[in-house]
Amino acid sequence: MYEKKIPGKKRSGVDVTFYVIEGKWKRDIILCLNNGIKRPIELQKYLAEAKASARVLNQQLKELEKYGIIYKKVYPAVPPKVEYYLTDIGKELIPLFKVMEDWGNNYSKKQENIDSPINSNERNLVQIKKAS
Repeated sequence: MYEKKIPGKKRSGVDVTFYVIEGKWKRDIILCLNNGIKRPIELQKYLAEAKASARVLNQQLKELEKYGIIYKKVYPAVPPKVEYYLTDIGKELIPLFKVMEDWGNNYSKKQENIDSPINSNERNLVQIKKAS
């Protein structure tokens, strides 16, 4: 089974940050937990529109728990009840995501008239859709 490991030699805080939060659904998981979604089935339903598989979701939940970003609480019930919560460390990521969102929006506005990779990819997708 694949297990992601934090590299022993940490180069910089930025490298470590990106290493911990990299993953297709980690940002969405963290934001869902910040908005109050706690049960795995709720996360899965929320991310189902984006085609997140249960396997990948579980893998990324385990990684976030391992890194101390989220906390998994298992209730002794039948059937088992599990809830996830953001830790204090996880909550520290929310302002970071806000800053990244603002930067991305500003960058997109500045790049509207420049042939950036983002615009090129969007144009290619439109051309592919028209050809189909």
